[in-house]
Amino acid sequence: MLENIRLSFQGIWSHKLRSLLTMLGIIIGIASIISIVSTIKGTNEEIKNQLVGSGTNTVDIQLYSEGYEYSINSSADIPHGIQEVSEETRQKILDVDTVENVTCYKERINSDGVYYQNTALSSVAIRGIDTSYFATTGYIIRTGRNFIQDDYTNFRKVVILDETAASDLFRNENPIGKTIEINNVPFTIIGVVDEASSFEPTINSIDDYYTYASDETSGTMFMPGASWPIVYTYDEPENVIVKATSTDEMEDAGQKAEDILNDTITDSESTVNYRADNLLEQARSLQQLSAATNNQLIWIASISLLVGGIGVMNIMLVSVTERTSEIGLKKAVGAKKSAILAQFLTEAAVLTSLGGIVGVGAGIGMAQVINRISGVAVSISVPASAIA
Repeated sequence: MLENIRLSFQGIWSHKLRSLLTMLGIIIGIASIISIVSTIKGTNEEIKNQLVGSGTNTVDIQLYSEGYEYSINSSADIPHGIQEVSEETRQKILDVDTVENVTCYKERINSDGVYYQNTALSSVAIRGIDTSYFATTGYIIRTGRNFIQDDYTNFRKVVILDETAASDLFRNENPIGKTIEINNVPFTIIGVVDEASSFEPTINSIDDYYTYASDETSGTMFMPGASWPIVYTYDEPENVIVKATSTDEMEDAGQKAEDILNDTITDSESTVNYRADNLLEQARSLQQLSAATNNQLIWIASISLLVGGIGVMNIMLVSVTERTSEIGLKKAVGAKKSAILAQFLTEAAVLTSLGGIVGVGAGIGMAQVINRISGVAVSISVPASAIA
């Protein structure tokens, strides 16, 4: 075998231009497949990241009624048979293999009863949170401090703002220590938070706008969940956020948590139930829309690889014809037909392997060029490189 490989390199080197032109079809075919598959894979990952976010792996499980998100504005809106999430229910969710953490919160969306002196903050979201909320959702304290256990035990009237709300209310002032009013109840600001991730969704259509519309508010402010009844009502049901162990496990974690929460609803006739926001499924649907076109591109690139293989067959046929006397001499000294065949097959394998190596490098280079020129995300596919 080693002798056949040595003879193959010798034959290739003695016909350098012909060998290069023969490998060109293989190089182009493999480079095309790798660059196309890498671009498709990168685009699919970008679609997933655009919808899912940048790695917090959180799934929001909210109350819905007849297909719409259920909003609570007063005690009259509290649905029957749905209570606060108990510690037992929370523990069941935490026991799910794909769940890393869980947090519960109460919410008012687009609240208009927030004031700082004579300045009103409209369309702000207010959340009453538990002690694990910031750790689960990926918020970090920028200034001030986090809630402590005494804030919950003593029902302290303290709030934390996100950077959007802090900027809208205080502009260039330091908000820490300032007092704001929520429904005429004074609360002291103790901190400002921001998401650790810098993810910003790209909105290219009206559907994208509605997907992210809930984020287009005047920011969010947070208070201890224990202090929620001071401003609003007792015994409000809560929404839940679960943090999955990985992005690919978000769907499973959200679905299992949703089932656990729905099992706690005591009113069998209630039209309100919990539903997980399945952004991963939305990403998968968008990926499937382009699957047919992607498959056609791969097949077209595969044709060029087939043509390259035919080119190798043609050159090897010419090589056999050219070396008739060599073949005759080998047969005369006792060489078996299988040994002669193995030599030519080895030469063909060496030729295509060299073309494959160059093609893989060219494909990776083409993918990077596409990324630099057009800005399309690429992700090099190792299986595609190996198979091609």
